[in-house]
Amino acid sequence: MTVDDGHDGAQYLAGSPVRVAMLRAIREEPRRPAGLTDAVDATRTTVQRILSGFRERDWVVKRGAAYHVTPTGKRVHDAYEALLDEVEVADRYGRFAADLERVGADFPPAAIDAGELTVAADRNPLAAVDRLTELLHEGRGSEIRAVSPVVIQQFNDAAAEALDGGAEIELIIDRDVVEESIAEFGPATDRALHDDGATVYVSPEPLEYGIFRYDDLACVTAYDRRNNPRCVLESTDQAVVEWVDERFESFVAEAQCLSAVVENA
Repeated sequence: MTVDDGHDGAQYLAGSPVRVAMLRAIREEPRRPAGLTDAVDATRTTVQRILSGFRERDWVVKRGAAYHVTPTGKRVHDAYEALLDEVEVADRYGRFAADLERVGADFPPAAIDAGELTVAADRNPLAAVDRLTELLHEGRGSEIRAVSPVVIQQFNDAAAEALDGGAEIELIIDRDVVEESIAEFGPATDRALHDDGATVYVSPEPLEYGIFRYDDLACVTAYDRRNNPRCVLESTDQAVVEWVDERFESFVAEAQCLSAVVENA
């Protein structure tokens, strides 16, 4: 079979929802034409025409009065259903994956859909910010590790409440965030410098995505080109947890303590 042959078969199946529904129905159990007209809500003429197309491609055979799916028909059906699943994943997680790839985060492809995704949308543009704030609140009393390319009052307030609740926070920011924190959020910066529960590092390079980690939960935040948090993936999947831990350690290895940066400013 040539590449064109395979493409022709795929195009034939994908070209009609009724064809997909019929192959799915016969995959479930042998069917008679009359039963297929009811199962897929199609005319008898349409059903007969599609069955003829399936038989030409050896996806089904007629045995007695019923049509049975062949082993190759099963493979075609299952592969097509898997493709639909992947397309659905791409629709759901596409923005998250694209924003991470744009900044070279090298997030593991197999882990893209390994968790719950919160997406900022037109009807709720602060959804990602609100979810990150909730996660900070939920982390009270835990050891929190985070990487953030932005600073906003909402995050500062949530971090202060987490510290008040007994959390220990390790945070990595970049120099732009340090400058904005000193200029706009003096009390929060002072607490970051002097609270025993807070350890803040400064990355020498701009940060372009976020990380949040406590207990067995790992989160990754994708930001848009204007540095707005757009998508938050939260997961307990081992691949995500290991990736987040590895990235955090790599950032720490290149960073300076906030106190040293402030003293030299």
